[in-house]
Amino acid sequence: MFADFIRRLTTAEPDSLPDPDARLALAALLVRVARVDGDYTAEEVDRIDRILRSRYVLSPFEATQLRGEAEQLEAVAPDTVRFTRAIKEAIPYDHRASVMEALWTVILADGVRDEEEDSLARLVANLLGVNDLDSNLARQRVEHKQG
Repeated sequence: MFADFIRRLTTAEPDSLPDPDARLALAALLVRVARVDGDYTAEEVDRIDRILRSRYVLSPFEATQLRGEAEQLEAVAPDTVRFTRAIKEAIPYDHRASVMEALWTVILADGVRDEEEDSLARLVANLLGVNDLDSNLARQRVEHKQG
């Protein structure tokens, strides 16, 4: 099921992803961020589902199904570099700050911000072409909403 998707992610120049693939790629990136610290919590799962429902106007069942597919994809995805490059091609810059906001929402879901999560967030921001200021502003917006 994911073989063609992985092949497209790993080509030298990935094509722009069609909308369903872009959804799956973003969902898998959210899962990767949640799993990076080795503790994939119920709070993180819930945040991912809420982000997917809100961003793509999905039912709870559809969001859970998309996350399940994303969990499988994330487990076999080759690396974050090619993964984010494909997302970058599919999402215009002015929407990438909202991607960073979604990532920070997942990172901060369990109330613990650790070094692995911070490192991955910096890497993802860089790979998406989001500057440090915009990434930090996205994090601050999330902290303000949660605070």
